[in-house]
Amino acid sequence: MTAIVLATTCAMVYGAADFFGGLATKRSRVHAVVVVSQLAGLAFVLALMPLLPGEPEPAALLWGMLAGLAGGGGLLLFYRALATGTMSVVAPITATVSAGLPVLFGLAMGERPGGLALAGIGMAIIAVLLVSTAPSQGPADRRFGALAASVISGAGFGAFFILIGNAPEGTGLWPLLGARIASIATVAALALLSGRDLRPGRGALRAILVAGVLDMAANVLYLFAVQRGMLSLVAVIVSLYPASTLLLARHVLGERLNPLQIAGVGFALGAVTLIAAA
Repeated sequence: MTAIVLATTCAMVYGAADFFGGLATKRSRVHAVVVVSQLAGLAFVLALMPLLPGEPEPAALLWGMLAGLAGGGGLLLFYRALATGTMSVVAPITATVSAGLPVLFGLAMGERPGGLALAGIGMAIIAVLLVSTAPSQGPADRRFGALAASVISGAGFGAFFILIGNAPEGTGLWPLLGARIASIATVAALALLSGRDLRPGRGALRAILVAGVLDMAANVLYLFAVQRGMLSLVAVIVSLYPASTLLLARHVLGERLNPLQIAGVGFALGAVTLIAAA
């Protein structure tokens, strides 16, 4: 039950991070948003480490760095898609792929969720598709590019969930420190090699910093959740984060929900209930 509560909270925080990240990418270059937000997350995890100590085992750093490479690449593609205004295309596929890979990996590794939990997994995937529905916008070539970006970024997030879940227990936040160092180094190197400007745009810094801190807070919650529950269940609940983004957009920006999105929120609540009851 503790893992389900942590995973649900994690999904809410991830959704909030994506909301602020989406706001930032409308005002700033994608590479600047990713690098600066990642630096904010690094400062946050460094501040937390004395409060949540652990043994700095080499294996923890290695798994974390591998996860950081996957997650950093996925985040860069995801924010790039946000900047083009194709969230309606990217969100459902990204979240579904990021949920599906850990579920398949968990089942392959011998995890056997009960009947209620499996029903909850199916309902969660339906919820992700429903809450992210919106009319496709832009020319066909842009939609194809968003489709490719969504699949690759979802695979990156899914790999992050799998890899960070393999970090040894008792190592505290060291896996997340390794992940953040690797992701910052990778994205910064790509930006410098391509001549990208890493200075935040006017009025974007606050949203970038909030997105970075929330993203790292969600990573901490995920690490604790996956250490206490099955990967196949934790990852699929975490992938309900688009519902949180959607609700924030509704209440903060005044965006209207269509009937399918409202149904998706209901499916998300039902999925969490079924998995928690399993």
